[in-house]
Amino acid sequence: MKDRGRFSSKWGFIMACVGSAVGLANVWAFPYKLGENGGFTFMIPYLIFVLIFGRIGLAAENAVGRKYKMGPMGVFREAWKERGLGKVGRVLRWLPIIGTTLLAMGYGVVITYVVQALIDSINGSLMTVKPDVWFESISTVDYSVVASHLILMAVVFITMIKGTKGIEKSNKFMMPLFFVLFIILAIRIGFLDGASKGYKFIFSTDFSKLKDLGVWIAAMGQAFFSLSIVSTVMVVYGSYLSDDEDVVSSSSTTAALDTLAALLACFVMIPATFAFGFSPSSGPKLLFVVLPNVMQEISGGRIFAIILYIAMVFAGITSIQSMLDTVADAIHSGFPHFSKNLVLALLSILVLVVGIFIEPIAKWGPWMDFVTIYILPLSAIIGAITWFFVMKKEDLLFEINKSTKKKHGDLWYYIGKYVYVPLALILCFIAMRYKISF
Repeated sequence: MKDRGRFSSKWGFIMACVGSAVGLANVWAFPYKLGENGGFTFMIPYLIFVLIFGRIGLAAENAVGRKYKMGPMGVFREAWKERGLGKVGRVLRWLPIIGTTLLAMGYGVVITYVVQALIDSINGSLMTVKPDVWFESISTVDYSVVASHLILMAVVFITMIKGTKGIEKSNKFMMPLFFVLFIILAIRIGFLDGASKGYKFIFSTDFSKLKDLGVWIAAMGQAFFSLSIVSTVMVVYGSYLSDDEDVVSSSSTTAALDTLAALLACFVMIPATFAFGFSPSSGPKLLFVVLPNVMQEISGGRIFAIILYIAMVFAGITSIQSMLDTVADAIHSGFPHFSKNLVLALLSILVLVVGIFIEPIAKWGPWMDFVTIYILPLSAIIGAITWFFVMKKEDLLFEINKSTKKKHGDLWYYIGKYVYVPLALILCFIAMRYKISF
């Protein structure tokens, strides 16, 4: 089998997984859901689901990628073929790839907004205009951020030229710096008058909320999709993993760091909004309207705006890297006579060109709703069923237990089969039935 490349260390693998998982949802979705669903009480169901999804779902995706040394195109084909259902696998394998391609196109647009915010913070223009007017100028007008879009995709491609090594090195640099920059921001925000109201909001407890099924569903959806358990990226990254690594341990660490990123976002976003009388439930405008308003008012705001948007650009680049690598891996496996860099170049151009035509939020919003409400939940449940109902139990457990200090047996497997898979089914049904984008 042709060498696919390999992560050189456990830390490199974890940082790549964290880079894929940590994104804009950690910045505005998690703070909003924390406050809307009982404050710190929301963390109780959230941590329960993170534990299940991290140690079971994420570990399973990493393990099957490593077992077959393939991305989802090959994994679905082989797993179903082993059960005599190869034709089914060959059809199902296309959904994760199509979903990831469409997601990359839409996700690239919102990260382009972040790149534009960074550029305008550096040149100072974002500090001198009304942020809502500025945001409207880039999010409602066709072809308004083409140059920033081009810069973003060029940087993404350049960081991926060296394959697995490039992805690993860029994530080992960008993700630790992301955490450092957010810690700096959290410290600065903590000195604002009124920030204490934000901390009170974060740590507020209303245990009666635990009786509300909606709180558990919100926590489950946030935990599931924040970890990118949709049968795509984490399968590919698992295929680059050495047999010497403990996938359950690594997956648990990834889940913990993803949760830490979400909490750091809370300590930046929520105190800042309370200090200046804004609502933490502002959605995308939190990052592009509310926080620029805050930065305009505080001492050294321009510097802190630059720090904020650099951190967010890093999170965006690492997420797009994982999406493009997943799709490029699928294409390259079908057309091995083409170099993967050529495939990446053509794919980057495609994502850029399509993205340019959906830059206005009126086009980007429905695009992303379609992907996140319909395609990704279906992809997630197809993967969950494949790992725990199609693959042989002994094959999955054998891969899970490679290089583990403590062997995982029936308990781990049956939690996956009878808890994790039903939860994935519930999320899929809720997303599609009620048109909820988690």
